[in-house]
Amino acid sequence: MQPNRPARPDPRAQAQQARLAASLAGAVDLAAVKARSEAAARAQTAPPPSTAAPAGQPGSAVVDVTEATFQTEVLDRSFQVPVVLDLWAEWCGPCKQLSPVLERLADEGGGSWVLAKVDVDANPALAQGLRVQGIPAVKAVWQGQLVAEFTGAIPEEQARQFVTELVAATTGGAVPGGAEDLAPEPEDPRLDAAEAALDRGDLAAAEQAYQAILDIEPGHPVAGLALRQVQLFRRAEEAGPDALAAADAAPDDVAAQNRAADFLLGTGNVELAFERLLDVVRRTSGEDRDMARKHLVELLGVVGDEDPRVGAARRALSAALF
Repeated sequence: MQPNRPARPDPRAQAQQARLAASLAGAVDLAAVKARSEAAARAQTAPPPSTAAPAGQPGSAVVDVTEATFQTEVLDRSFQVPVVLDLWAEWCGPCKQLSPVLERLADEGGGSWVLAKVDVDANPALAQGLRVQGIPAVKAVWQGQLVAEFTGAIPEEQARQFVTELVAATTGGAVPGGAEDLAPEPEDPRLDAAEAALDRGDLAAAEQAYQAILDIEPGHPVAGLALRQVQLFRRAEEAGPDALAAADAAPDDVAAQNRAADFLLGTGNVELAFERLLDVVRRTSGEDRDMARKHLVELLGVVGDEDPRVGAARRALSAALF
C-alpha cells in the first residue's frame, strides 16, 4: 500500500488526469490525449515560473506570448500552474486599464500563476483559434484546457477574485519548485498497461487495467478516478448521439436524461451535461429527483473539483435542492 499523498496532486496523477480529462475538451481524441500527456511530461522537467525573471521573458510570471511560444509558455506551463491569457492590442483603451492590474496581481502571486500576454494584432492566428470576439479578453488555461474566461475591463477587486478562485480551484496556491514541494513518489508501473490501452484507443482494456489495480489497492490515488473517467467514456460511446434525441423525446425518462448527460460530458459538453441533470433535479421529486442527483454528483466527481465549472454546478445543485 502506498502512503497517503499530500493534498497537492503528484506529477504522475496530474499527467494521468490530463490523459483522460483531455477528452472532456472535445470528442474522444486520442491524438489530443497524447499531446496533453506529452505536455505534462515536459512541464515536469521545465523550471517553474519566477517573479525574478525579467517581465515579458520566458519563465517569468508575466510573459509575452507569440504563436511560436504558445505551446511552451501556455499549454506546457499550464501543467505546472494556471495560465491567464491577457488578449490585448495597442489601440485598445480598456486593455490599457486592465493589463497593469493583471500584471500587478501576477507579481503578487509569486509564481503561483502566470500571466501570458498576447497581442492579437501581432498574433491573429492565436486570436482566431481562441475565438476572441472582443478585447480585452481574459482566458484561463489549466492542464491544457480552457477553464474560465471573461471579456472587458473589470475593477481590480473582481480581477483579484477571478485569479484567487482560479488558483484555489487548481493548485491551491502551491508554487512548483517551492520549499514545500515534496520529492515525487516512484512511478507505479501498473499504470503503464492502462496508459498504453488509452494510447491505442482501447477503453475496455484500460478499464480492466485500472480495475485490476483497485482490486489489489482500493485506495490507489490515480486508478480510482481514472477508472470512473474511462467508464464514463465507455458509456458515452454506447449511448451515442441518438441519446440526445431520445432524451428530448422523453423528458420525464430520467434514465434517458442520464444517458444523454453521459454522451454530452464524454464529448466535451461539460456545462450542457451538468445543466441537463440540474433541470431534471429542479422539475422532479422523489426517486426521479434522487436518481438525477446521484448521477450528477458522479459526473461532478469525474470532472473534478479543480474545474471551476464543477463548483458552479455544485452551487446550482444546492440551490435546486434547498
